[in-house]
Amino acid sequence: MSQNHLGSLPIYKKALDLCTLSRELASFVSYNRNLLTLYQSDSHRDHIADSLITDAVLIPQQIARAETSSSMRDRMKSATFIGIMLRNINSYCNGLERDGMSEKEYLNLLRREIRIFRRSFKKWRKSLIHGNQPRETWHFREYLG
Repeated sequence: MSQNHLGSLPIYKKALDLCTLSRELASFVSYNRNLLTLYQSDSHRDHIADSLITDAVLIPQQIARAETSSSMRDRMKSATFIGIMLRNINSYCNGLERDGMSEKEYLNLLRREIRIFRRSFKKWRKSLIHGNQPRETWHFREYLG
């Protein structure tokens, strides 16, 4: 699958939008303006911002992986992984709120984008399944290993 094909997928475009918004939010909330070194910071907020960016970047990568794989098992692993990343990003929003971020409208904007993305994601995930193939089981640790 070519990069042009990925760029034409609505889910991929929405994932890139989610990435952009996550980076902008991380830049806004971070005490350390160099986003590449957030993990080195002693600030809890910087660690949340770093995790937010990392997980948001993984989503379009997993969409690309699923779209280019001929293995149903790999495609479903990617879809499951994306679901985990979406839950994580929601948790990071909650963490920033608990950390005292007073600009809740920015967090709510990201939460809204997640809801919009999730609707497209559910449709896309269903499209990954071709026919009534038996459901394979796998464990998250297998994916990471």
